Amino acid sequence: MTTIDIKDAKGNKAGSADLAPSVFGIEPNVPVMHQVVRAQRASWRQGTHDTKTRGEVRGGGKKPWRQKGTGRARQGTIRAPQWAGGGTVFGPHPRSYAFRVNNKEVKLAMRSALSAKLADGELHVIDGFNFEKPCTKDAVAILKAFGLEGRTTIVISDDDVNAYLSFRNIPTVNILPVGAANTYELIDNKAIVFTAAALKRIEEVLA
Repeated sequence: MTTIDIKDAKGNKAGSADLAPSVFGIEPNVPVMHQVVRAQRASWRQGTHDTKTRGEVRGGGKKPWRQKGTGRARQGTIRAPQWAGGGTVFGPHPRSYAFRVNNKEVKLAMRSALSAKLADGELHVIDGFNFEKPCTKDAVAILKAFGLEGRTTIVISDDDVNAYLSFRNIPTVNILPVGAANTYELIDNKAIVFTAAALKRIEEVLA
C-alpha cells in the first residue's frame, strides 16, 4: 500500500492517505493513454470545414468553346477542378471526428496517468481549501506554499464552488471538478493537486 502526505493550505503536513495500488501503483499503459487522449481531442474538433465541389461553385453554366475544331482540349465548364476558381476534388466536408473507446480503456488510461504522476512526484494532496468566499489572492498563496509553478491541474469536489471561483482566473491553473476528470487533463500539466475528498472519490470510481 502506497502512502502519500496530505498537506494543509500552508504546505505543512496534516496527515497521510493510503493509496490503492490498483489505481496509483500500476505500470502506466502508454498506448492506451495515447488512444484515449486521441479520442478526447478528436471529439473536441468541430468538423465544420467545407469545400465546394464543381456542382456548388458559382458560374460555368456555358460551355467555354465548341467541342471540335478549335485545336484546344475539350472543356464543358470553366468551373471544372482544373480551372482556376473551379470546384475542389476530394476536399473536406462537415463530419464528426469522434471515435469510441471502451470504458475499460478509459479507466485504465486514468489509472496509468495517476500512477505515472505519483511515480514522478507530481501528485499532491491537500486536506481542503475551505474558502469562506472566492479569493484569488488566497489561491495564489496556496500555490506558492506548495511550491507549484507552471501548468497545474487542481481536482476538487463537484460542489466546491468557492475553490473553483478562486482558481479559475489564474492563467497557469486548470481547475477541474472530480466528476469531469479525464486522462488528457490529468497529464497535461507539471503537477496535479487533489483535495482529500476528490482523491477518495476518484479512487472509488477507478478501483
